[in-house]
Amino acid sequence: MVLVKKKAPEILLDGVDSHGSFVKFSLYEQLEKNNVKGAVLFFYPLDFTFVCPTELIKLNESFDAFQERGILLVGISIDSKFSHKAWREKSIKDGGIGELDYTLLSDINKTTSRNYEILIENEQCFNEDVDMSEVTREVDEIALRATFFIDSEGIIRHQSINDLPIGRNIDEILRIIDAWKYHEKHGEVCPAGWSKGDSGMEANDSGLKDYMSSYMKE
Repeated sequence: MVLVKKKAPEILLDGVDSHGSFVKFSLYEQLEKNNVKGAVLFFYPLDFTFVCPTELIKLNESFDAFQERGILLVGISIDSKFSHKAWREKSIKDGGIGELDYTLLSDINKTTSRNYEILIENEQCFNEDVDMSEVTREVDEIALRATFFIDSEGIIRHQSINDLPIGRNIDEILRIIDAWKYHEKHGEVCPAGWSKGDSGMEANDSGLKDYMSSYMKE
């Protein structure tokens, strides 16, 4: 279950891009682009559900913040690309998600969700988060609400997995990206509660003493 520090499994999936067009997607092709400095993959259970649209819309509202950091943002569920397209074309007030600035991928064969080790079986799927009136085919497995931050070399630096009723904190995802980028640039570690603009800490006894002295004064 722990994939942090490991090479991210390749993703080769069909999806719907920010223009509403069908596309073929490769994670490593995207990471090789000059303007991409990492990726956030967020897996969600199903289209046309309850918590999921709030997350997708909130992520879209924060899209510029991800772009400023050079981070590719990609959503993935086991729904078909046609379901993704239909959901995008449905207005928010009518239960859709509207137009998104990022790509949604179709893991309809569940290969990617299985590779990232986040599938759960059907008896757990429909307790809190799925509107069964919108599900038109039998679903035996879905992905948990999982987030992966991958650096530009394809190494997973963060993963988090929520149970179905618990929506993600988008600001925390951005904070984690900032902390990793700070570490990459300065070589220092980021203590508890660190946020962009804070000082880091040298990973040695002297660094800890200096940090704790400053912390106690505050």
